[in-house]
Amino acid sequence: MTMESAHAPHTGRKGRSTLRKRPGAAPAPAGTAAVRPAVTAIHPPRGPQVEQARPAVRPQRVRRRSLVLPLVTADAAATVLTTAAVPGLAWPPQAAVPLALGLAALHAQAGLYRPRFSPSALFELPALLGRSAVLWCAAAAVTAAALPAEPLGWQALALAVALQAVLTCTARGTVHQLRRRSAVRRPRSVLVVGNGTGARAVVAALHGRAEYGLRPVGLADPGPGAPDGEAGGPLPVLTTHEDVRRAVIQNAVREAVFTRPPEADERTAALVRLFHDHGCRLWLADPAGTAKVTGMRLAQPHDQLWGFSVQALLPRPARPVERLVKRTIDTVLAALALLCAAPVMALCALAVRLSDGPGVIFRQERVGLYGRPFTLLKFRTLRPENEHESATRWTVANDHRMSLVGSLLRKSSLDELPQLWNVVRGDMSLVGPRPERPFFVAKFASIHPGYEARHRMPVGITGLAQINGLRGDTSIEDRARFDNHYIDTWSLWQDLWILARTAASFFRFRLGGS
Repeated sequence: MTMESAHAPHTGRKGRSTLRKRPGAAPAPAGTAAVRPAVTAIHPPRGPQVEQARPAVRPQRVRRRSLVLPLVTADAAATVLTTAAVPGLAWPPQAAVPLALGLAALHAQAGLYRPRFSPSALFELPALLGRSAVLWCAAAAVTAAALPAEPLGWQALALAVALQAVLTCTARGTVHQLRRRSAVRRPRSVLVVGNGTGARAVVAALHGRAEYGLRPVGLADPGPGAPDGEAGGPLPVLTTHEDVRRAVIQNAVREAVFTRPPEADERTAALVRLFHDHGCRLWLADPAGTAKVTGMRLAQPHDQLWGFSVQALLPRPARPVERLVKRTIDTVLAALALLCAAPVMALCALAVRLSDGPGVIFRQERVGLYGRPFTLLKFRTLRPENEHESATRWTVANDHRMSLVGSLLRKSSLDELPQLWNVVRGDMSLVGPRPERPFFVAKFASIHPGYEARHRMPVGITGLAQINGLRGDTSIEDRARFDNHYIDTWSLWQDLWILARTAASFFRFRLGGS
């Protein structure tokens, strides 16, 4: 599947915008607020554009106007005031610290710090009262065990619970009110994903209700077959993955509202990955009231957007500690493998030199993590006619230019051994999606919507697709599906399982290269 060359050139063409509002747009349905015609323009790029895909961007730490810190501060202030105001509670001031931490933990467990479209402190009051009761009952039990002579009486306990709930509700209500005023003054850009009447109604609700603090800048309609053009109204309709990416970057979009379940089709699911890579917060607004989501976790409790049921879509946690362990395992195992495989690599290099002449190692540009290019190393198994052929020709088994030594190296995967150095350097991982040349990344990404999402994880020497026989001239769609499944279900145990499967079949001859 690889062609050998020193460098892989890029091909370019003039960029042009594909953003458009489809003709024949119908007016908004009766009963919905009119959409203001003035919207933020999404400008096409200027100048020549390189025709290569940008599979993913490094997830950035996005500065959102988060309510977590203000709400935690409000809860802590209410706890301090409660501790000081309850009569007969002769506790030192520092006793409020563990109480505040305990209350924060209880509220976090209940999801009271999660973002909401229409937060209401009065709506939260039953949850606040219940957790205040748990907190102060636990405090009373600890006090009775530690200071039997000074137990917390029932009257003081009931007063503390009631006062804690009231003060917390008041403080959180103040935070929510300040948030609404700030949102009206400085609304955030949002993209609505969907089509038809439901998407128009959500757009109209966001435009008509400034207190939500969201200003629609485009409508992403990734469905196949280019549905009817009435969905966009005055908003630009974004029909391709690149349109959406450009809109997210140019408009600093940090929120995305889906009007249908993300797993409705592969194109919509690919947008979830795109938004997540750009640090966007995801919501599901259900105009029909019938959406069922199985592919992602849904935040509780439910919320509403001007009467539409809304739920936050929560991606899987990043698990930075496990990623660090993965990188450590890669470095250690790759270094040990280089030492152990040194005699075999020396014999391979000698065989290539005697059979095919100078140039034992070839270097080729590949696309790695977050779309970054790197130089991949392999033992040379054939010589391309020129650099353009190396970058754009798909190599299949039994190429007539491949020598016997090259064929043996390719079938046994011994030509991949120099990539252990790529792993040590950090360009690759032992397990991950196989890297491809920029030309084919652009080509496959334009055909298969999920292909570019493969670059959310470091590329690897072997992967889930490879141990299932997807090597050489096999289905790109199947490979992308296996690679994305590997990323979505990634674990250290899965990596070790794939390495064991690879080691068991490493010297087994195959019909094609990787």
